[in-house]
Amino acid sequence: MRWLRMVLQILFILALLWVAGRMLFPVPSTEGRPVETAMPFDPATRLGPRAAEAQAAHPGKSGVLPLPIGLGALHSRIALARNAERSIDVMYYIWHDDVSGLLLMEALRDAAARGVRVRLLLDDNGIAGLDQSLAAMHARPNFDVRLFNPSTIRTPKMAGYALYPLRMNRRMHNKAFIVDGAAAIVGGRNIGNEYFAVGDEPSYLDLDVLGVGKVVTDTAAIFDEYWNSAPVLGLEQVISGDGDMAAFDAALEQAKASDAGQAYLASVRTVIDDLTAGRTPQLEWTDVQVVADDPVKGSGDVRRDQLMINRLGNIVGPVASKMDLISAYFVPSKAGTRYFGEMAKSGAQVRILTNAWEATDVPMVHAGYTKYRRELLEDGADLYELKPTGERPKGEQELGPIGSSGASLHAKTFVVDDSRVFIGSFNFDPRSALLNCEMGFLIDSPTIAAGSTRMFDESLIPRSFKPELKGRDMVWLDPQPDGSTVEIDHEPGLGMGSRIMVYVLNVLPIEWLL
Repeated sequence: MRWLRMVLQILFILALLWVAGRMLFPVPSTEGRPVETAMPFDPATRLGPRAAEAQAAHPGKSGVLPLPIGLGALHSRIALARNAERSIDVMYYIWHDDVSGLLLMEALRDAAARGVRVRLLLDDNGIAGLDQSLAAMHARPNFDVRLFNPSTIRTPKMAGYALYPLRMNRRMHNKAFIVDGAAAIVGGRNIGNEYFAVGDEPSYLDLDVLGVGKVVTDTAAIFDEYWNSAPVLGLEQVISGDGDMAAFDAALEQAKASDAGQAYLASVRTVIDDLTAGRTPQLEWTDVQVVADDPVKGSGDVRRDQLMINRLGNIVGPVASKMDLISAYFVPSKAGTRYFGEMAKSGAQVRILTNAWEATDVPMVHAGYTKYRRELLEDGADLYELKPTGERPKGEQELGPIGSSGASLHAKTFVVDDSRVFIGSFNFDPRSALLNCEMGFLIDSPTIAAGSTRMFDESLIPRSFKPELKGRDMVWLDPQPDGSTVEIDHEPGLGMGSRIMVYVLNVLPIEWLL
């Protein structure tokens, strides 16, 4: 019994430390904080006249344009920030202190210096190394920074998970960039070189969409809900001091002088330049709905009917003939497998693309996907697993509308019945469904849908393994450059050690975290 007594004593000490830690590092309250709202659209701003003309010509509609090329997607954000005159509202899950992150942060700082109100909302999980830079920005006039479910312990930040495991496991995965109430960019990209094909490292396949018109007002309203929500704390509540602007400036100059920085600074004109110069970009005017989780999801108080996945399913409705789904992290769970399986058995074509084992950057998620692969195939769904590549096509050589410059898939989009397209942050996995806050645009557009289908057929399928059932066995069809196909009798790239790891991960009760 001595060992049992020792275990109980250790547990008691750990419990005391846990209670003491929560007392020493409590979560600050937001009670009594004034509510802040987005500045209304002003047609007198630089972006205003074109936006006002377009809205008058298309009342109640939204203009949308996919942003498939990484460099163009980054430049569109920076160009919007440089042309802002009243407000910039920004929310992201990840923001790196690399070339793209530093250049975009500089654009926000410059806008605040011009008198533009900047509100920057970041998830605390994805801002490693940025505490002092963010504090320096937050100390400047017109620049406010808030963090979603931040750790009250900054060093080591992971200690926050020990003190508040349930709270810290709920993250804000949203991505939005809104300027002057006139334009908004929403999609799958975070802020970092790998999302914009900046530099020589392989980048993600991803997709954003630029919106103007009614959808901007709706996106701004969602930003306000998050900005004023209980899970969101002011930066000063968790990070003290005025930061280190000198260190930021030094890092910025180094980034600009790098090869990646020089290449970006010489990059091409974007649709934002067309807007500010009076040229009309090729926007499609149609019906667009912004679908987002209620921010109370970050506190764990959300009802099932408030979850984005349920609202999105109700809006999309039944699938009549076809669904093409692209999901970087695909773990359908039992309910999702049943949903896609019933869809396929009803006669609809179901095609699902996710990362292959060698392309994924989250092995646990791939392990979760493999649990449902056989059942999906048995029900008639077509699965594709994107192969890794280190090639870096440039500019217009990239595949539209999600690019092709990367080694790993990151896009989250689907097409229903060749008429409706979703572009956003939502992965079809338990984490997106139940834990993370997500958002995206649901667009009525046969044109964008046709482009997505063409991309799926002509660009992605030829780059993907296709698992199929051959009797009781599973094989992978590997398309070759010469048009032939090689049949592989085991999962490509999955060696014995990895197979053991996948088996162990499948046995562990962790699917709800994936």
